[in-house]
Amino acid sequence: MELKEKVSAVIEAVRPALQGDGGDIELVDVLAEEKAVLVRLKGACFGCPMSTFTIKGYVEQVMKEKVPEISEIRLVK
Repeated sequence: MELKEKVSAVIEAVRPALQGDGGDIELVDVLAEEKAVLVRLKGACFGCPMSTFTIKGYVEQVMKEKVPEISEIRLVK
């Protein structure tokens, strides 16, 4: 499985938790050289004061666990 497919699978796995709160997450890009994933928050998650915690404390932790090649999730607008 290629890197982008692994990352996409993790995004799909965490999506229901965000959708449960009225939000959503979209995979924008995978920067393999930088070991980073770019995502966009949508719905209730967009602009939410807890969005940084959602990205760093939840999505990034799951991503690092499931895809060790990735070290950072970056939020884009």
